[in-house]
Amino acid sequence: QVQLVESGGGLVQPGGSLRLSCAASGNIFSINAMGWYRQAPGKERELVAAIISGSSANYADSVKGRFTISRDNAKNTVYLQMNSLKPEDTAVYYCNAKNVIVGPWKSVEVWGQGTLVTVSS
Repeated sequence: QVQLVESGGGLVQPGGSLRLSCAASGNIFSINAMGWYRQAPGKERELVAAIISGSSANYADSVKGRFTISRDNAKNTVYLQMNSLKPEDTAVYYCNAKNVIVGPWKSVEVWGQGTLVTVSS
């Protein structure tokens, strides 16, 4: 089986920074894309940032210039550096891995359990 474990969430004041980490473990051959979603109370889950194996990254408009996604392919780990945090960034952040190759012609999508980020004075 494959699992994703997030870490780095917590309480931070507006303007502060946090760095989220997500490590994939299990019998993994490769992961094409990893990313971060978030879900605020009463809101739908939305894509925050994603990065493919070649290091090309995409960001939601609301976080461009403030968040940076990166990954270490050798460690199957993805990071989200969050700077200049705003109260509207408050949400549960979920790590996601798409096209996780676990065997010949076999891939799965995996979600982490989420880590809470609260931005408040």
